[in-house]
Amino acid sequence: MNAQGTKYYAKLDDIFKLKSSPQIMGILNITPDSFFDGGRYTVEKNWLEQTSTMLEQGANIIDIGAYSSRPGANNISTQEEETRIIPVIKSVIKHFPAAIISVDTFRAEIAKNAIEEGALIINDISGGTMDDKMFSVVAKHNTPYILTHIQGTPQTMQSEPSYENITTEIKGFFNQNYAILKELGHSKLIVDPGFGFGKTIDHNYELLSKLDEITAINLPVLVGISRKSMIYKLLNSSPQEALNGTSITNTIALLKGAKILRVHDIRQAKEAITIVQQLAIS
Repeated sequence: MNAQGTKYYAKLDDIFKLKSSPQIMGILNITPDSFFDGGRYTVEKNWLEQTSTMLEQGANIIDIGAYSSRPGANNISTQEEETRIIPVIKSVIKHFPAAIISVDTFRAEIAKNAIEEGALIINDISGGTMDDKMFSVVAKHNTPYILTHIQGTPQTMQSEPSYENITTEIKGFFNQNYAILKELGHSKLIVDPGFGFGKTIDHNYELLSKLDEITAINLPVLVGISRKSMIYKLLNSSPQEALNGTSITNTIALLKGAKILRVHDIRQAKEAITIVQQLAIS
């Protein structure tokens, strides 16, 4: 555990009790093919500069990912993912020992090794569906775990996503897996509805409109909408032009109870949080 671990877990308790201010998770993609910033942070100088910028702008958590989960992305081996991500975890912790490191992986082996290197959160886009050992790993360490809803895999998820009732099905997925993790002794669960992970544009906006039904299950909810196709395809633009749409959708998510925003753009997310909090006290 890195230097910030004990202090952070005490602070994180307030998130699990739904007391704290919304948190900002800054995205650090070290993949060559991510949909927005692929290839920018694959050398140490660049990933350290980006980490420094995000922390200075107000990021509470740095989420490091080495496996591209964009629709249709290439599948890479566990060995390649580990070769990419472990040096970055070590580097970021060395240069920013107070940083809260989250690791974006669906593989239990990567999660285990990341925790041993000092990562404090595991962010699993598959919600345990792509590696049946994941729950055991996070339960053993009682590591804060982000359980994301997905339909399919990154390679298949956007082929023909289908739901009878998307909100009900996602709530059921969360409740079922919360019970499993609790039985294993895990008590630090965050849930992510998985915008864009096996959902059409209409599914995504239905889910956003009913997000308060998800936050009502009394688990902290993370929302990761930043610059996604649900924004730029609707607006006939591009990921590079989707910052304004991201701020709008993040604000809606905050108003509906989201506790963590996973974003590329820290300053704008912090502004959204400040404005929504001012509404609450006015």
